[in-house]
Amino acid sequence: MCTEPPLAEEPTVVVERLEGLHILTVGINRPEKRNSVNTETSEALKVAFQEFEADPSLHCAVLHGLGGNFCSGYDLEELSELDTEGSLGNKIAEILMDQGPMGPTKMALTKPVIAAVTGYCVAGGLELALMCDLRVVEENCKLGFLNRRFGVPLIDGGTVRLPSLIGLSRAMDLILTGRLLDPKEALSWGLANRVVSTGTAYGQAVNLAKEIVKFPQDCLMADRGSALFATYGARSVEEAMDYETEHSASVLTTEAIQGAKKFTAGWGRSGKFNVNKVAEPEEWQKEFEEMKRQKLEEKE
Repeated sequence: MCTEPPLAEEPTVVVERLEGLHILTVGINRPEKRNSVNTETSEALKVAFQEFEADPSLHCAVLHGLGGNFCSGYDLEELSELDTEGSLGNKIAEILMDQGPMGPTKMALTKPVIAAVTGYCVAGGLELALMCDLRVVEENCKLGFLNRRFGVPLIDGGTVRLPSLIGLSRAMDLILTGRLLDPKEALSWGLANRVVSTGTAYGQAVNLAKEIVKFPQDCLMADRGSALFATYGARSVEEAMDYETEHSASVLTTEAIQGAKKFTAGWGRSGKFNVNKVAEPEEWQKEFEEMKRQKLEEKE
């Protein structure tokens, strides 16, 4: 008698490298739970972003949810069982000493991440979106801290990042009331960077990532790091200014000079700019080399 082998369980996090684009996509894959995050998913998300951070060929990541929702927060069913299983102490220790329950939210990422926000983006799910540099939000999304209704605190950076993004008064509106925020209001507040048609957030986020990875990356990461330090780390304007100067100095002697040479060679007039090195030269790179060759011939 022949029996079929059991079907392998689908991963709770789906990671995909977009070949040749320097982009990594990270998808939460628990659609039956509105992509709520349990311990397994939390660990998989953390590992995915650790690998993204460590890989020099990856310049931008897109975080999204599969099945119509971004993320509905931490899995409250798992949370409700912690004390009955005798594992509450271990979970609290993990939260306090290592990572937040959502996984990567306490990581100091040096490269940009874009959230493609669909459906429910609430509680810890909104904290995941706040971890990202940019948020592309579909017009029918539901955003808010619904955990307020159940006494579950924000411990994945929500009380830290949200006031910095939209101001303390508006942040308190969401944190204290737990109300759902309309995407258009989120856009006017600065919480959403783009509001797009339903079903298009992932594609639009990837297109935005494609634009970002075209730019000179050392310069982009230096400016990004300086903005984050000025927002969260600097004790004074002077300290923030000093950080900006120190961390941009090396770029001035590398990418900035290369970019200036391309601009003065006339490249800026044709709408091109310095992009990342790829295995095969793109058409603009071939054209630029031809321009340099012609200039050398003219001098001779």
